[in-house]
Amino acid sequence: MPYESRLTSEGSSRIEIKKSVFIGHCASVASPAEAADFIAKERKTYPDARHVCYAWRTGGEAANQKSSDDGEPSGTAGQPLLSLLTDNDLNNTIVCVTRYFGGILLGKGGLMRAYRESGLAALADGGPVVMTPGRKLGIRCDYAFYEKLSRKASQKEWTFEDVGFDSDVSLTLLLPLSDVKEAETFLADESCGKVVPEHGDDILIPGGKVSLN
Repeated sequence: MPYESRLTSEGSSRIEIKKSVFIGHCASVASPAEAADFIAKERKTYPDARHVCYAWRTGGEAANQKSSDDGEPSGTAGQPLLSLLTDNDLNNTIVCVTRYFGGILLGKGGLMRAYRESGLAALADGGPVVMTPGRKLGIRCDYAFYEKLSRKASQKEWTFEDVGFDSDVSLTLLLPLSDVKEAETFLADESCGKVVPEHGDDILIPGGKVSLN
C-alpha cells in the first residue's frame, strides 16, 4: 500500500495581512463530488468574499486533483495550496482559503505566501497523521478475555470497531501489519488457543503525526 497522510479532523485558520483577511478551512473528502459540496458550502458561508480559492486530492496512487485561483492572479493561490497537499502526501483532503480583500495589493509573491501560510495553518489544525498498512482481525471471546485484550490494545495503540456485547463479545481489531504476528501469539497464549482471529482486509490505519512542510 502507498504511503499517504490524512486529516484526523477538520481544521481552520485566520490570518490578516495588510488588511486582507485569509480564512483557511480543510477537511477530509472521499470524492470530487464531496470536494465540490465543500466548496459550495464555503461560498455559502462567505457570500461576500472576493475569492474562495482551493485545492483537493482524492484517490490514492491514481489521484484526482484540482486547484483554483478563483480570480486571483494565475498561480498565486490554487497552486500553493495544491503543493501543500502533494508535498505532504495528503490524500482525500481539501484545503480552501477565502480572502476578504483589504484594499492593499500584496503582489504575486505576497499572495503566494499568504495563501500558503493560511492553508498550512488550517492543515496543521486538522491533525494530519501518516496512514500505515494495517489489517482487520475479527475476534469473538468471553468477557474476561475481552478485558485482557483491551489492556493489551491500549498498550499497543490497537483500536476496536464494531464491538458487540451479547453472551460473549465480538469485535474487529485494527492494528499495523507489523503487529499481526504479535497479536496472533497473544490471542493464542492468553486464551489457551480458544480465540482464533478471522483475518480480514488489509487497510490503511492512522499512525504517527505528520510534520508539515
